[in-house]
Amino acid sequence: MDQRTTGQTATAVKPAIELVGSFDPGTDDLARKSRELTLGLLTHSAYPFSRHQFNPGHITCTALVAHPCEPVVLFMHHHRLRRWLLPGGHVELEDESLAAAAAREALEETGVQLDSTPAILAGIDVHGIPPKRVEPFHLHHDLIWCFRASTDMIEVTDEAPEVAWAGHSDWDRLGIAESIRRSIVRAGV
Repeated sequence: MDQRTTGQTATAVKPAIELVGSFDPGTDDLARKSRELTLGLLTHSAYPFSRHQFNPGHITCTALVAHPCEPVVLFMHHHRLRRWLLPGGHVELEDESLAAAAAREALEETGVQLDSTPAILAGIDVHGIPPKRVEPFHLHHDLIWCFRASTDMIEVTDEAPEVAWAGHSDWDRLGIAESIRRSIVRAGV
């Protein structure tokens, strides 16, 4: 969905503004601030879905995948950031929706199969990404989508050299970020 090459217009941005604007962070001030920053990105930047827009950043989509039977969530150890995260990444041209971008990333990074339950927006988190090669430091305006896996089968990939199902009791050991913890709780997992 890189608008610089696809000619994407406000037809894609408007539903995203409505989606983000309708997200209720409850008492989570971090998610509230991230919602406002993301609305600003969508409203005032030229290419909010382009991975090549570094100032003020761009939209990314993350998959919060609940286990089909247990109260645990799928995590991956990120190959470059060297920390435990939810699977996710950039929006691509072939993605039919922002939730589809998160689902695609989960499958690519962990091999997880998702059931047909519609995804819900469980969180919004704006966070910094360190520079690499030709990319400067920039912000990811991350939309966190909750899905349910259809099986417990997961696999390691080049992007995720370690994958695991983990529950609340594992969060401290894995160093799970507060924004992820709050999204999991908001999703009711």
